[in-house]
Amino acid sequence: MELSGIESQVALVTGAAQGIGAAVAGALAGAGAHVAAVDRNAEALAGVVAKLGAEGQSVRGYPLDIRDSQAVDALVHRIEDEQGPIGILVNAAGVLHTAKVVELSDRHWGEALSVNAGGVFNLCRAVARRMIPRRRGTIVTVASNAAGVPRMEMAAYAASKAASAQFTRCLGLELAEYGIRCNIVSPGSTDTPMLRSMHGDHFDPAFAIEGSPAEYRVGIPLRKLARPRDVAEAVAFLVSDQSGHITMHDLYVDGGAALHV
Repeated sequence: MELSGIESQVALVTGAAQGIGAAVAGALAGAGAHVAAVDRNAEALAGVVAKLGAEGQSVRGYPLDIRDSQAVDALVHRIEDEQGPIGILVNAAGVLHTAKVVELSDRHWGEALSVNAGGVFNLCRAVARRMIPRRRGTIVTVASNAAGVPRMEMAAYAASKAASAQFTRCLGLELAEYGIRCNIVSPGSTDTPMLRSMHGDHFDPAFAIEGSPAEYRVGIPLRKLARPRDVAEAVAFLVSDQSGHITMHDLYVDGGAALHV
């Protein structure tokens, strides 16, 4: 199915320096969007922008710490000045810290909430304020299947992603009268630097695919990890005209790992 409604749109994508965010930036740029790629890792972001630019895509990089609400407001203003009205927002930035709750540090708990939930709030508020008078736009937040399924040693990540998901639903309810749609994509285990960092030098896809009864974790029924592109294509569908009557929806892209909770 060829997607429409993305071409010539200005799309702000956070977390664009790697993994799912980079794949989303590439997918939307490939569909004709003018992508404003945002990440706090300026060096990695520049690499992604250079790669997509060499492929003939319209992408500009904007280093930013999404935890800083004033900086977010200023950047949204700058992007609209430079590229035009933002029609698409994709919140793909995220951090992951794993630990048992009794061993979880204040810093890691706070960072998970401030990036995974607070950053989503900062971007959505800034962009929605501009979308409302135009009465158009679409927002997608990349959450996680961990937001709906308990995971051992992932309390900070799961709680922050659950917060971002429910926030996005509430936002969608408030913005519906303006014709602005807000949806969620919830990946499971995806072959990204974030997933690999959980296992260090001992990364083995079989761990996620087979599951771990000792950790009350089922495997992946489709018997494979997701690729970042799998998630990006789900995001692209939800920002396209083909999903024009879908809002406040949470689309799981996890190979069935959540067993449809």
